[in-house]
Amino acid sequence: MNNLAQLTPHRGVIILVLGILSLILCQVLGPVAWVMGKGDMAQIDQGNMDPEGRQLTQAGMICGIIATIMLVLGLLAGLFFMVVFSMGAAGTMASMPY
Repeated sequence: MNNLAQLTPHRGVIILVLGILSLILCQVLGPVAWVMGKGDMAQIDQGNMDPEGRQLTQAGMICGIIATIMLVLGLLAGLFFMVVFSMGAAGTMASMPY
C-alpha cells in the first residue's frame, strides 16, 4: 500500500497565500502564516504530512515572518511618533499664555 495515501494533505498553498497577503494587504495575517507554516513543517518533518508541500509551506512561512517583523516595526514606529508628538504638544500647551 502506498504510504502517501495515509499522509495528511499539505496546506502549502493556503500558507503561501496567507504569507503573500500579509506582505501586500494585511500584515496581521503574517503571524497566522508563520504559526501555520511552523506547525505544518513539524508535521512534514515527522512524516505525518505530505512532503510535496514543503517548499510552498516554507515560502509562506518566510513571507509570514517578514510581514510579522514589518508589523512589529510599524507598531513600534507608530508608538514612538505618538510619544514624541504628545511630548511636543504638551510642551507647546504649557508655554501658551491663557
